[in-house]
Amino acid sequence: MSRPIIIIPCSTETVGGLSADAVVRKYAVAVVEGSECQPLFVPVGKGLADIGSVLDVASGILLTGAISNVHPEHYSDEEPILPNAIDRDRDAVTLPLIRAAVECKLPLFAICRGFQELNVALGGTLHQAVHTLEDYADHREPAVTDFDVMFAARHPVTLKGELKKWLAQDEIIVNSLHGQGIKSLAEPLVAEAFAEDGLIEAARVVPGHPFSLGVQWHPEWQIHSNPQSLALFRRFGDAARGKIAKGQAA
Repeated sequence: MSRPIIIIPCSTETVGGLSADAVVRKYAVAVVEGSECQPLFVPVGKGLADIGSVLDVASGILLTGAISNVHPEHYSDEEPILPNAIDRDRDAVTLPLIRAAVECKLPLFAICRGFQELNVALGGTLHQAVHTLEDYADHREPAVTDFDVMFAARHPVTLKGELKKWLAQDEIIVNSLHGQGIKSLAEPLVAEAFAEDGLIEAARVVPGHPFSLGVQWHPEWQIHSNPQSLALFRRFGDAARGKIAKGQAA
């Protein structure tokens, strides 16, 4: 039996001086080993991704983290504080893809930048630099080259609603590698996890979606050593296989 296809939009990178479409492999590994699905990368260059064609083959969408930020023109009149960290090509694909996936209730798992894209696509706004705000902690990763240290658990998040039910815990410890964060939550979303400083760390689309979840941390990192991360990818895979009905809360 063939695996359900999970679409993963790429990010724009530069390889040997040329523009390239790229996805860090840990996301594909998590889809295969955690969700038992087949990842399929979609390029984001101008004219390279037709949303209708993507939806025709997709059983789910995974939105990855990235070093780039969503351009603030999509949620405010601010200028980007890091102009070199903008990926307009990715924005041009992911934002309409999210709206289409939510409309047709396609399973959607959004991670880090992907969570921020989910919020912006549905009408929410972002803090461009959480660490500069008086009421919030610094959520950026440590300046190290050891990935085990970089992606190590950093702070607790309090779980609410369906996410609390799924993981059967009130609190989990998550990694933290983001400079931006949720400012105002889009109306179609409900917050499902909070950091100690009150920053929204997870949200889901309601009502009636089999799985439409955004998280600010990185559950794709070494999922087999983290039962909560594995549980999320397992549930995402079940939704892609149609084991979770569209009318069921997710």
